[in-house]
Amino acid sequence: MPDTTASPAPASAFADLDAFAALPRVSGLALSHDGTRLVTTVATLTPDGTRWRGALWEVDPAGRRPAHRLTRGRTAESSPVFAPDGSLLFTSARPDAEAGDAPDDPPAALWALPATGEARCVASRPGGVSGPRTARTSAAVVVASDTLPGADDSTEGPTSDAARRKARKDATVNAVLHSGYPVRYWDTDLGPDEPRWLTLDLPAETAAGQREPAAWRDLTPVPGRRYDEATAALTPDGSALVTTESVPGPGGSQRSRLVVLDRTDGSLRVLADDPAREFASPSVSPDGRWVAAVAESLSTPVDPPTLRLVLVPFDGSSAPRDVVPGWEVWGAGTPQWGPGSDALFLAVDDHGRAPVHRVDLRADGESSVRRLSTDDGAYSDLQVAPDGTAVYAVRAAVDAPPAVVRLDASTAGEAVVLPGPADAPELPGTLTEVRTTAADGAELRAWLCLPAGAGPERPAPLLLWIHGGPLSSWNSWSWRWNPWLAVARGYAVLLPDPGLSTGYGAQFLARGWGAWGAEPYTDLLAVTDAALERDDLDPERTAAMGGSFGGYMANWVAGHTDRFRAIVTHASLFALEQFGATTDAAHYWRREMTPAMVAANDPAAHAGNIVTPMLVIHGDKDYRVPIGEALRLWWVLNEQWTGDPADLPHRFLYFPDENHWVLTPKHSALWYETVFAFLATHVHGVPFETPDLLR
Repeated sequence: MPDTTASPAPASAFADLDAFAALPRVSGLALSHDGTRLVTTVATLTPDGTRWRGALWEVDPAGRRPAHRLTRGRTAESSPVFAPDGSLLFTSARPDAEAGDAPDDPPAALWALPATGEARCVASRPGGVSGPRTARTSAAVVVASDTLPGADDSTEGPTSDAARRKARKDATVNAVLHSGYPVRYWDTDLGPDEPRWLTLDLPAETAAGQREPAAWRDLTPVPGRRYDEATAALTPDGSALVTTESVPGPGGSQRSRLVVLDRTDGSLRVLADDPAREFASPSVSPDGRWVAAVAESLSTPVDPPTLRLVLVPFDGSSAPRDVVPGWEVWGAGTPQWGPGSDALFLAVDDHGRAPVHRVDLRADGESSVRRLSTDDGAYSDLQVAPDGTAVYAVRAAVDAPPAVVRLDASTAGEAVVLPGPADAPELPGTLTEVRTTAADGAELRAWLCLPAGAGPERPAPLLLWIHGGPLSSWNSWSWRWNPWLAVARGYAVLLPDPGLSTGYGAQFLARGWGAWGAEPYTDLLAVTDAALERDDLDPERTAAMGGSFGGYMANWVAGHTDRFRAIVTHASLFALEQFGATTDAAHYWRREMTPAMVAANDPAAHAGNIVTPMLVIHGDKDYRVPIGEALRLWWVLNEQWTGDPADLPHRFLYFPDENHWVLTPKHSALWYETVFAFLATHVHGVPFETPDLLR
């Protein structure tokens, strides 16, 4: 019998960190070309509890049958996509039983699961494969694969990618010689291998049920080009791939342009190249005539970026045009086409939500926008039914984990939740909103998560959580910064969107541009003050927390007010001049902040004012906000402490092997344990209790 449910969701999931870690985590969505099958990825804990492992599950688009599990490899399966023949392609590092001398630790390969039968390995690569794309009407497949410069796989000789990798491994060499910028990205050291696009045609099955071996063709053998596997789309007939290419500029700068790669000969044609903006998330219309994409203007110290939905003819006969002039499409992801090539669907940040919108395209070049989802959800991974009647998506919200849903493609209404791999857990509290007005008249809002039982007789202590980005919004579920874990421990959690937040229009975002310590800071305090007017919150017991830009703001708060009993700063910017030259994207930072702006908004300049106990958290593999920020902050906190070293109120939680987010299950649990122990000491006055695994 097939599995029809993942592990049940216990009511105590938020009170027990182990139970919380065991909750199934839904992500991604793939729809078959005939519209009869939906597949999502569900991550669950491995038996030893040390990592999450993804498996593919099928969800009934009609909502009549329960979800059932499709794969159960010993390694994770991801990136599902359907081929026209109905087979399901995905990537996995599972061993291939039919391979001869398979490596002990194989890289991710391309696998195919037919409608009936067992999964088989289609093809592999020494550097692994990722991001498969399929065509609508042909057997064409394209994947991304990291390949060493100069590798020639036309033979199996010493110049092949496999031979060159083996030579480096045997010589214990991992050095990289760079000739340009960047050299790192988030938590990855770039090079010496480079991303390339590879293609093959899925072999047809013979009468005996066999298939011919598949062979890759390299579409991008020219070294030095950088492609983004997250932003690419095949034409419906599979003849070409539309993707983004990184263009280096003077002073270490770079931007992305749209290009078309011919699948027959690998020739490259520039589709959209604008020195004032860069492009991402292309999507080709079903009739093959148009490419929809997202265009982001290059920011300056005066002007924040804008995000626009654009259309460009596939033949390149005219320049990209804004589909809806003035409409900001932050958080949109890849726009999805309706079957008639006359409508686009996308979800866009909007006042703490991310609703689905339909954009109707008229022959005269005009367009109109309709909002389809009417609830408080944040939607992603949109898939449009082939008959154009429905839109499938993954829906999440601040108070709801991701789930697969169906929306009517023409009429606004509530989403229908489809039977999924697991039921949502019962929350330990309720969600409401706080609204107020800033000194300059701007309307401010925040989500407020309240613990059950909070009221005038039992007011809850308040945690101010500051989002990262800074171009972001508290509008969806988070497994890493989950407020309901704090709510289960009796805290109320305030999730405000201050200046620089997305979903409130260009002017609201511009209020904090180049002035991080001004409106974003005063907005946070204004919303906090408004929340504390409630009689179910305790104004005497408050703390502030933030990560990334939120960590920057936590550091700024620490240097400008003593109103909070404790401050937690995770992956935070502290010394802006130091940060600007050491982050993985220094070119972006230099474009955004002048030296005067850096000096005016530098938390390190106000470190002498810090009196609030601080918990500093950082991962050594964080290249976006390098570890030097935490080391410098930690030294300053120690240097300024004049009391007995044994009484130092600050703590430093350091993860040598984690990155910007702290992703492994055990480390994530230790993160929460340490944070709650630190808060308990300074908000509730109980002795600090070090987590067992940190003793």
